[in-house]
Amino acid sequence: MRTTVAVLRGGPSSEYDVSLKTGGAVLAALDRERYDPRDIFISKSGEWHRNGIVVTPTQALRDADVAFNALHGQYGEDGGVQRTLDTLGVPYTGSGAFASAQAFNKHLTREAAAHLGIKVAQGTLFARSDTNDMQQRALKLFRTFPMPVIIKPVTGGSSVGVTLARDFPSLMQGIDRALEVSPKALIEEYIRGREATVGVIDHFRGEKSYALLPIEIVPPPKFSFFDYEAKYGGASKEVCPGNFSVSEKQQLSNMARRVHEGMELSHYSRSDFIVSKRGIYFLEVNTLPGLTKESLLPKALHAVGAKFSDFLDHLIALARGKKAA
Repeated sequence: MRTTVAVLRGGPSSEYDVSLKTGGAVLAALDRERYDPRDIFISKSGEWHRNGIVVTPTQALRDADVAFNALHGQYGEDGGVQRTLDTLGVPYTGSGAFASAQAFNKHLTREAAAHLGIKVAQGTLFARSDTNDMQQRALKLFRTFPMPVIIKPVTGGSSVGVTLARDFPSLMQGIDRALEVSPKALIEEYIRGREATVGVIDHFRGEKSYALLPIEIVPPPKFSFFDYEAKYGGASKEVCPGNFSVSEKQQLSNMARRVHEGMELSHYSRSDFIVSKRGIYFLEVNTLPGLTKESLLPKALHAVGAKFSDFLDHLIALARGKKAA
């Protein structure tokens, strides 16, 4: 008997388009001899759809053996949909509600990584106040904080709303941009170096937490860092293993595993780092990495000779509580 898999995609976040592509890639790769897939679309307004009809979550998932969570950003990665699935008793891929909520908050994730003994860049939070002192607070920050800086929404992914600021005008613009996405902005010292990403998979190839080979992320020439447009709008270049020393690869893999296990993440994750002359710095962790053809995790799977379809089989087995290789 085939396993009925409800693939959740779309959602009310700024990563809606990426989620549609991730869900589409999952639907295309599921073996129809083993699975009976259901395309469950969630609109930007939060309405659930099945077969083009608006339904309740209960109706959408009524015959599902497992849900494949292909959502990104708000609701998909912040614990929202996880709480819904927990209430309905439907097993799902990815981390649970609490771990997802913590990892979705970049400030809490920084604190967790630092507690695990992993380097993080100097950073501070900036919240929009009810008064008109934003410019004064930003000016004080500009005068006391090492420039340039990276400005990020505290919640969100796919580098949406991220800015590299080198002067006061771009600092103000970056803060405004980040606060359009999230209630708070995280401002971090810009660490010059090579950006690396490492995927981790639970109970894969005989290891409790299997680290995929580190991939170096190189933005297109016109981009100074890897923002949303560089990821999804340009000809980005991902350089597979061979560009880091043996020691760097080992450190990156160990750090990614420590983050995954220390934050009690489930099934799979992807951690991003900067490899600099000052050492290796942790940037953030993705509890539901993109699985599109442009995404980094599928490229890392290919680099170790793992098939994407086998990876999906593995995640579904983990979600259903069955023994996985």
